Amino acid sequence: MASVAKNQMEQKMKLPDIKNAGQYTGLFVVDFGDHCGVGFVAEEVAELLDSEQFTDIKVYQVYRANPDGTMELKGVNKETFQLEAGMFFYANDAESARGDYQRLLAWSDQQLPPARCKTQLADTDNAHLVALIYPAEFDEAFSRWLLDGNYRTIGQVEGGTGAVQRYYDAEPEVLERKQLWPATSIERLQGEALLEATNRAIVR
Repeated sequence: MASVAKNQMEQKMKLPDIKNAGQYTGLFVVDFGDHCGVGFVAEEVAELLDSEQFTDIKVYQVYRANPDGTMELKGVNKETFQLEAGMFFYANDAESARGDYQRLLAWSDQQLPPARCKTQLADTDNAHLVALIYPAEFDEAFSRWLLDGNYRTIGQVEGGTGAVQRYYDAEPEVLERKQLWPATSIERLQGEALLEATNRAIVR
């Protein structure tokens, strides 16, 4: 992963002085060419990318914010905002898979996930598994979330965007499902409100 501190990007784009930088961790910075905006959420970036007006923007995610106000940014491919990623935890039998699913939900009760996600306990023709599916731009954040919870399973694990498509293609029987939401749900800007926000250096 290549991440860069704010002061290393000053020559490429002008970032505003940020107070309480920690609140921007996980949010997005959009480089519009002549200026940039800090504090977009993923759904807002996706809407901007759907507009012909903003096809040339560059997108970065705030990977880490430091107490001195600097931020580590990671470039995000624009195609990512149209994709789902996931992790799929396979078990040797149905009972083990159910235990893995219950442990995942138990961890989500202790620490909410970094973004909205779908959890499913499922069977395919030849496998029992737990599925965790989320917006692809949060792939690394979900990896950290699972590591923080020391979530481990015994069987094979698959991940990525391709794994999600293979899972859908297998037409699994979903035995249980639950949608999870992050700790804070930021009100999404849309339409004219979002267009107006593209003129601001600090979006929220």
